[in-house]
Amino acid sequence: MKNARLRVGQSHGVGARTSLLLIAFAGCVCIFPAAGWAQDASPKIQSPPANPDSAVSGDDSPAPALPAAKTAEDREHQAWRLLEDASSDAKHAQTRIQALAALGLLRSPRSEKMITAAMKDPDVDVRTAAALAAGQTKDRNMTTDLRNLLDDKEPEVVFTAAVTLWKMNDKSGEDVLMAVVDGDRSTSPTLMHGTEHKLNKDLHDPAMLARLGAMQGAAMLLGPFGFGIAAFNFIHQSGGNVARASAIELISQERTDPIHKELVAALGDKDPTVRAAAAKALADYHDKATSMAIYALLTDPKNPVRLTSAAAYLRTTGTPGPPVVVNPRTAKGDH
Repeated sequence: MKNARLRVGQSHGVGARTSLLLIAFAGCVCIFPAAGWAQDASPKIQSPPANPDSAVSGDDSPAPALPAAKTAEDREHQAWRLLEDASSDAKHAQTRIQALAALGLLRSPRSEKMITAAMKDPDVDVRTAAALAAGQTKDRNMTTDLRNLLDDKEPEVVFTAAVTLWKMNDKSGEDVLMAVVDGDRSTSPTLMHGTEHKLNKDLHDPAMLARLGAMQGAAMLLGPFGFGIAAFNFIHQSGGNVARASAIELISQERTDPIHKELVAALGDKDPTVRAAAAKALADYHDKATSMAIYALLTDPKNPVRLTSAAAYLRTTGTPGPPVVVNPRTAKGDH
């Protein structure tokens, strides 16, 4: 492997399927010099760009000046503080949404408290993001709070809560999903399992149904940048490439040394979407070198990158996250 590239048919210790993915990945993600990771066993990271792109709608706050952390406990405190400050940022709803996207990577009482508090936020998009974050955690401790959202006045919150509960094998919002299935054919969907909520008439409106579907898709696609028009604008104005982030998510499912090093190198990419995706993808590596490489992004010029890295750093140092499904064929490459 040279310059972080693979040719078809060359495995270099990576399965054929992953090699094909890496071809596309190398073509769009790898911009590193020939003296890159392939010739050095220790992961390295190049610094984020010195000149950050302009902020969007004031939601991309300046990078904090973190004091020197002398201990692991200091670094942990800094990571939690970033997440807590962002999740309680009263001025910028998009910052709170980005914090929730990051908190979805964690599964602890501390993160649960921030997510459930956001379910009562006055902003509809923040409440929606809280439901999405709860779903990311797969934490059934939040099902009661999610059920309360089924009676929210805003249809997108109701629908997102119903979808999240369903994915947790909780059918409390089945009547909501039935209403969406019925569309404009009915305003009284068949109720099952005794569920019944105050169904907003907008759940039958074709335009609203289209918005609900787009919102769900955007939430999955945009990841740490939140969802909706603000996230799209952020990525567009930052020159971000969602396809590259998607490639990272795909190859990260193979836990091998070459991919691990590739992800660490991507932490220094000029694209904030790539940096955030790489930090997220590295969350389940628990070696110190990876942890410290992610920790370096806690002062990244982009808020979503900082927040995602804070949650990913906490994961690498022991804070639990959602259950991880590891490909048994490549588990031996785990760190």
